Amino acid sequence: MSAPADFLRPHSSDHVSMNEPTLRHAGVPYYTQWGSPDWVRAIVERAADPCDDPGWQTSGFTDPQRYRFWAKRLCGLTCLESALDYWRIEHAPRAALLDEALRHGVYRMRDDGGVDGLIYRPFAAWVQEAFGVRVDVLPQASIEEIAARLDARTLAIVSVSPEIRYPDEPNQRQGGHLVLLHGRDAGGVWFHNPSGIGPQQADVYLPFATMTRFYAGRGMTLSWPGR
Repeated sequence: MSAPADFLRPHSSDHVSMNEPTLRHAGVPYYTQWGSPDWVRAIVERAADPCDDPGWQTSGFTDPQRYRFWAKRLCGLTCLESALDYWRIEHAPRAALLDEALRHGVYRMRDDGGVDGLIYRPFAAWVQEAFGVRVDVLPQASIEEIAARLDARTLAIVSVSPEIRYPDEPNQRQGGHLVLLHGRDAGGVWFHNPSGIGPQQADVYLPFATMTRFYAGRGMTLSWPGR
């Protein structure tokens, strides 16, 4: 399969540098980690019950308690789902993807009832095996370095604070949440935020300096070689 036709490509080569014009994957589908994008504000700001959202079962969940527990933790799988659908790679609904991710050690349940995850290296091995997508784990890299790796067949998932949904406000932490990078120019990046609100959901653009405030210094590139 070739790269999607709506990729905005500056040159014929897949190898690009930060000195070249805008490189952006247009048309990457946006999904929220909850049921409906317009319910995110109520869920994250007013502690609304995620199951009050009429669309809560769209990702394949049928057990309300399991959905309440996991939906707030599935930013990474939501990013993966966007990438797979962009590349037209068949996959199970998100609830079934979660089952497979758990089986491959991508998430690990703790004795205190919490969860460790998304764990990058088991994720990388699973995604390569299951979908043929190469995942390169970058445990120490600047946001500019990861952005420079985007090309005609490559997207990226990076760790940022969930506070990135309010980019104009001071943040207290870095990391703890995952977003999908799908474009960049000389000054910043475009991304989808699975827990974003309003204009900070899909096709968000932020300068590198703003991203760095929230960025944990680690991420992964996802590359689809096509057929």
